[in-house]
Amino acid sequence: MKKTVFLILFISFAFKLFAQQVNIIPQPVELKPGTFPKDTFTIDKNTVIFAITKGAENSAHYLADYIQKYYNFKLKVIDKIDEVAKAKTITLVVNNQLYANPNKYFVSVLSSTINAGSPSEQGLFYAVQSIIQLLPSSNTSSSLIIPSVDIIDYPRFDYRGMHLDVSRHFFDVAFVKKYIDYLALHKMNYFHWHLTDDHGWRIEIKKYPKLTEIGAWRNGSIIGLWPGKGNENIKYEVLPAEIKIMPKDAIIKTDNIRHGGFYTQEEIKDVISYAAKRYVTIIPEIEMPAHSMALLAAYPELGTEPNKKYAVAETWGMMNKYNNVLQPTEKTFKFLEDVLAEVMVLFPSPYIHIGGDEGSKVWWRSSPVAQQIMKENNLKDESALQSYFIHRIEKFVNSKGKTIIGWDEILDGGLAPNAIVMSWRGEKGGIAAAKEKHKVIMTPENMMYFNHKQFLQDDSLAAAKYSPLENVYKYDPIPAELDAEQAKYVWGGQGNLWSEYIASPTKAEYQLFPRLDALSEILWSPKEKRNYSDFLNRLKTQFKRYDLMGINYSQRYLSGTP
Repeated sequence: MKKTVFLILFISFAFKLFAQQVNIIPQPVELKPGTFPKDTFTIDKNTVIFAITKGAENSAHYLADYIQKYYNFKLKVIDKIDEVAKAKTITLVVNNQLYANPNKYFVSVLSSTINAGSPSEQGLFYAVQSIIQLLPSSNTSSSLIIPSVDIIDYPRFDYRGMHLDVSRHFFDVAFVKKYIDYLALHKMNYFHWHLTDDHGWRIEIKKYPKLTEIGAWRNGSIIGLWPGKGNENIKYEVLPAEIKIMPKDAIIKTDNIRHGGFYTQEEIKDVISYAAKRYVTIIPEIEMPAHSMALLAAYPELGTEPNKKYAVAETWGMMNKYNNVLQPTEKTFKFLEDVLAEVMVLFPSPYIHIGGDEGSKVWWRSSPVAQQIMKENNLKDESALQSYFIHRIEKFVNSKGKTIIGWDEILDGGLAPNAIVMSWRGEKGGIAAAKEKHKVIMTPENMMYFNHKQFLQDDSLAAAKYSPLENVYKYDPIPAELDAEQAKYVWGGQGNLWSEYIASPTKAEYQLFPRLDALSEILWSPKEKRNYSDFLNRLKTQFKRYDLMGINYSQRYLSGTP
């Protein structure tokens, strides 16, 4: 009896000790103490990383680079058994016979070795991310001690995405790469790169150089929250056929600081290559038919008012108060096809995001040319014209072997045959699309927009909506309204970081962390394993890791201040 009690107490103690040492985000499917719970694996300068198979080399070098960067241990990567000798070894293997699920992986920590494997290179990379989170959260020791643990893990959703808007504020290549590293650490696999909008065109298009010569630069930005300091008296009246701005001669006051930048095609290729080594697919977004003021500033002949002097937008808010809509002429479609052709050659992604959101129908309603196009194509209203526009673009993109993704407004007037819907205006659009058997990415604004405030009284300027960490964590991407068959069309979810009030990398990190941690867990971990209290406890270790990595986040999370 005494032996049984002792054993129970020992096991209980071992589990408590284990729980204190192992704090992985997102929570793995299976995580338990190793066969010998008291054992540890020690990394020192003699430890080697053994890439048994060729497919393991990328993950092996990634792990070695991480350990060198943050702990100053330079580990040798080897690929031959005779090099292993007596050194302690981290052994990585890719073997397609391991599991049927290519993203499934295992990690087993013993006193003499760490073994990790998966059927795919990508799955092994996820195993390495878990190994990284087993490392100490500080670099103050001459050796790195890892607890004995067994992990078997795989993701809940196939699409685990994060977005970055570089149009409102431009972020250089160095930060974009760092952003991709953040996604990799959290086992995210899609990066939605929002490259064009009213406020700046950020990608070089060789056939149309004015897109970056003119469209990549604006002469100022409003000060503070929309409508901006000094613009409080400007009023907007939305009428069926026009939008009145009062006073008529209103001039938007800005900071008068020129802002801009763009990525050359060579820089784009560099970022794509960088992401590929981290198994992150980049989905470029080229906005249309609205959100096109930067494009129209460069090529006004493509607008509904071709004789107007368009300018790159300097204010935020709903930009459909201004004419930012493309005229759906053959000339416009040819232009967009040329642009997309260059984009699709650059990006290996099978998906191209074409926007499709917030297009005010007023501008087409008041345009004789648009009305004639509607008549010629038997389109009953401007929503049908929107659908006609998206269908035309989809047909071209499909002809190049790619699939379009659009915000949920692409449902208006009828969904394009093969389109994937990104549901941002709540879940309604996603539900409708799933019921029509279209793939859906859930990204409802109230939970998934990380440009919103984290706290009711936030530490710095942010969009005037409130999206606390708990709301993100407790969101489930599968709406209750969908039955089991319909739920299969929910491909996954995505967080969005719009940059109106985010002008620096440190502010971007502040808005991103730790909500990215919550997002990663709702997209990766089994629903039944999610526990907010436990998540908050694991975050304590994650914050120490962020300190080690030099990541900026609100210190209020450490003090518990709401």
